[in-house]
Amino acid sequence: MTDTSSASDTASAQPRVKHVHHGRTPAAWTGVTIAMIGFIVGGIAMVTGPNWTLFWISVAILVVSLIVTGIMRKLGHGAV
Repeated sequence: MTDTSSASDTASAQPRVKHVHHGRTPAAWTGVTIAMIGFIVGGIAMVTGPNWTLFWISVAILVVSLIVTGIMRKLGHGAV
């Protein structure tokens, strides 16, 4: 017997691959921007002393970036 399926049948039978955004979402951009500010503040804190108060503020900014990114993903502004 011969195979009677066409090329379009076999192409549609393959499983769909999930689209990957690679961070091209508003949530990713916002999180990275806030985290970058936190790292810059932390770098300034280490160069100027070290200034431990400013360092811990920068750590708090990094935690805020994680929280904001997570909230924005839940609101639909990030990759699933």
